[in-house]
Amino acid sequence: MHIRDWPSCERPREKLLARGAGVLSDAELLAIFLGSGLQGRDAVQTSRELLAAHGPLRTLLDREPGDLARLPGLGPARACQLAAALELGNRHLAAALERGDALTDPVTAGRYFARRLRSYPHEVFAALFLDTRHRALAFEELFHGTIDGAEVHPREVVRRALAHNAAAVIVGHNHPSGCADPSAADRAVTARLKQALALVEVRLLDHFVVGDGEPVSLAARGLV
Repeated sequence: MHIRDWPSCERPREKLLARGAGVLSDAELLAIFLGSGLQGRDAVQTSRELLAAHGPLRTLLDREPGDLARLPGLGPARACQLAAALELGNRHLAAALERGDALTDPVTAGRYFARRLRSYPHEVFAALFLDTRHRALAFEELFHGTIDGAEVHPREVVRRALAHNAAAVIVGHNHPSGCADPSAADRAVTARLKQALALVEVRLLDHFVVGDGEPVSLAARGLV
């Protein structure tokens, strides 16, 4: 059965318009980009096969556009569309920071760190430096590590905060394993950073751990 023959409430486009993109499965979202499937299969079935063979979704979309273009059901045009959509998402999340709006929403901050760090195959520790009104001054990747750790030097974070004349800092790092649960080392470095920054009157607002799914806020867990 072709997608056009499905009940209207189950078609991906109609479902998105009626209920929002959040209710769609990964395969349904991907199917909207494909538009049509491989011979004998509809777009949703083709998307499911792509995810089964080359997924999950994060793994699939972390591929370079040239790699995507070689996958069955995609090709250069669709690969470019996917890459462009991802970049639009990145720029949308960064828009408030670039406008100089006050960063008052921790969800936005967490998702910004996720967009910047999630695709790395090794741990990366980064900091977002803010002024007295919590407007972004700069985002910097400060420490690069291995697949299971990155050594963090609080003195360097303090030095960069002073260089930007920052009043507050949000830090974050990724867990390439995909598990975003903060480790004992994550909790310890958060405490050390908070103490070091307090000596120069800079507030540590949050520490995000990025894995699969939503990033974990240590401030929300009472650890900052």
